Amino acid sequence: MAETTESQIGGRIKRLRRQRHLNQADMATALGISPSYLNLIEHNRRKVTVPLLFSIAGFFGVEPGELVEGDEGRLVGDLMEAFGDDLFADSDITNLEIRDLAHANPAAARAVLKLYDRYRLIASGGDAPNTAPGENEPFHLATDAISDFLQANSNHFPSLEEAAERIAGDVANSGDTFDAGIRTYLFNVFGLEARLAFLPHGIARQMDQARRQILLSDLLLPETANFLLAQLVGQLGGEREINEIIAQADLPEGDAPALARNVLSSYFAAALIMPYAPFLKACRDYRYDIERIGRRFGASFEQVCHRMTTLQRKGASGIPLHLVRTDIAGNISKRFSLSGIHIPRHSGACPRWNIYAAFLSPERINVQVSQMPDGQRYFCIARTITKGDYRYNAPRRYLSIGLGCSIHHAKEMIYSDGIDLTSELQVVPIGVGCRICPRMECGQRAHPPADHRFRIDDNIRPESLYARMS
Repeated sequence: MAETTESQIGGRIKRLRRQRHLNQADMATALGISPSYLNLIEHNRRKVTVPLLFSIAGFFGVEPGELVEGDEGRLVGDLMEAFGDDLFADSDITNLEIRDLAHANPAAARAVLKLYDRYRLIASGGDAPNTAPGENEPFHLATDAISDFLQANSNHFPSLEEAAERIAGDVANSGDTFDAGIRTYLFNVFGLEARLAFLPHGIARQMDQARRQILLSDLLLPETANFLLAQLVGQLGGEREINEIIAQADLPEGDAPALARNVLSSYFAAALIMPYAPFLKACRDYRYDIERIGRRFGASFEQVCHRMTTLQRKGASGIPLHLVRTDIAGNISKRFSLSGIHIPRHSGACPRWNIYAAFLSPERINVQVSQMPDGQRYFCIARTITKGDYRYNAPRRYLSIGLGCSIHHAKEMIYSDGIDLTSELQVVPIGVGCRICPRMECGQRAHPPADHRFRIDDNIRPESLYARMS
């Protein structure tokens, strides 16, 4: 039997098995191999034949290519971004050495990233060298930890899906609409009355314990108000499941557990508003038409995009997607990737990404066929959203949401209609970030590549100083 050309998939198989709480003996029996052979595979001491690769992919309900690629690609990208820092300018570390570190010892590679995160914090003056771990920890370190936590779990939590499905039935039986049902459910089960109120600026939801009332800002959109009520149901009705997930997670002390609790209750809310099976069916029937699906479930554009990234149930999975959210200054506030594309960890993304071009056409879908330096192509859409109080002279926040997949899944999305996906004219060369992007011809460089130096020729003034390197 033929063998795959990639042998470093053991770690990916092990992580998928552990995420599903399976032991090696049970999985080996299901695959028809011995536990000892599976153990050797997980430690990359045996290569995986193509038929076995397909059997393992089918067992986990994922694409075979996802097993081959694993998440080491994202780890490599994060390491390259870190080693692109001027701190390592004279170290002569090669891309091959970085890849070897990520594939041969991913635990050590992640430890390097954690150390680099701490270095950046201290260098920026945000923490003191003698501060205990978790003490006065800044918010951005917690958000990085949560991003890694979601990535490690493929942004899918079966126990929360099951709990949300149980409660969704009770909510549906409590009212003719979701809004009426969830309000009735909160009152009947938890003795809480939900009502609109004039709340201080910046407060969306507030609990009045004395009156047993949930106060919602009267400025909220209906889908936002419903989401906040569903999130509260998650905090109350899904507390056991959420606590179990956090207890099993390897999160740093400090803000990360509290942030994880908020993120998981939001996950629960999305699963309650957009139940898994009906939502997946709608995605397939409507070909991932975000606005149409949003109307179907009474959810916002961002809520639908988030929910689409969670469809990773065994035997009933959706398209492996990536999601990124950025503000108008280029600050990435959310990042998750199952498509294989690398989203920067420490800096803004490539200015050629359509997530930035979307700001030029507010609230319109911007479509792009992107190609990374390694030759991988992705089908990406992006659209801006606006957040803020709906009152006169209220400050607004302008954000851009990017969603995408491997080019192989592009035809499953309605946004690919009318686009020649095979045409080279459609392809936009992009990178991760200037410091690690090898595209020397790019006229939009903000920095030279970390492993190059530039020479200024007084006789020639290029459009971009960093595009002409010596």
